[in-house]
Amino acid sequence: MTGATAPAPDPAERMLRFHRPEQALRHLGPAPDDAALAALFGLGPDAYRTRLDRFEERNREAAAALAAAPGAAARLAGLPLRPGEHVVAVGESTTADRLSWFEILRHLLPEGVRLTNLAVSGSTTTQALANVPLLASRRPDLVLCMLGANDVQRLDGIPLVAPDETRRTLRALRDLTVRRTGTRWIWLTPTGVDPGRVARYEHFRRAGLGWDGADLDAVAELLLAEPETTVDTRAAARGHLEEDGVHLTPAGQRRVAAALLDALGRSDPDHPAPGPEAADA
Repeated sequence: MTGATAPAPDPAERMLRFHRPEQALRHLGPAPDDAALAALFGLGPDAYRTRLDRFEERNREAAAALAAAPGAAARLAGLPLRPGEHVVAVGESTTADRLSWFEILRHLLPEGVRLTNLAVSGSTTTQALANVPLLASRRPDLVLCMLGANDVQRLDGIPLVAPDETRRTLRALRDLTVRRTGTRWIWLTPTGVDPGRVARYEHFRRAGLGWDGADLDAVAELLLAEPETTVDTRAAARGHLEEDGVHLTPAGQRRVAAALLDALGRSDPDHPAPGPEAADA
């Protein structure tokens, strides 16, 4: 007698989790409707919306868990964000993830704070820099930027973007946006990788893709040396990677959200924030 087998993964749901075609196709005009987007994932409109609702419910649950942590109520009340302000995220798949730290944040910030996720899966810093006009047009009051992981992605051992170019484009992205909008800016470092899982993951192996933890650490150290607040996500994400060894699990995303809230709340000494371990409570 054999035991019950685990349900097979839903490929459409994984694709939908990490990819937002409406973001990558912005230059074509108004966003496609649900029926057109659903078809890109091989889904009908109802199945598409059901999956999106399921993701959103998980984000609400993650936010509720963070809000219930000891000291969280005072910390959230003291966040330096006010109704009417606009928070914009710039990043790649870790942020575009429909279960990302940013999507959890939607359910934690004060009512009336607007949030826009401009992250595009696979984006390099160079591609993000080309989108400065779009970013500036949103008139953000705060930009949360998590980029660099795809720059150090290697194709047959060759990085997509040279380190000096990553440094230049990250600084240019910040400088141009701040100059045009006067926005506040917070960096989030790329998370680490699990080299063993990366090497075993069929898609990466077949395409000749890889990441080196030392490359990601170099980007993190670059950002930590910048004058703005930088959230070091590496410790929060450690041990919380999906089977591909690159993307965060939902638990890892919760821990990054907790680390960001900690950074946002540091300016209020009367409301010290618990660290990412609160996300595991």
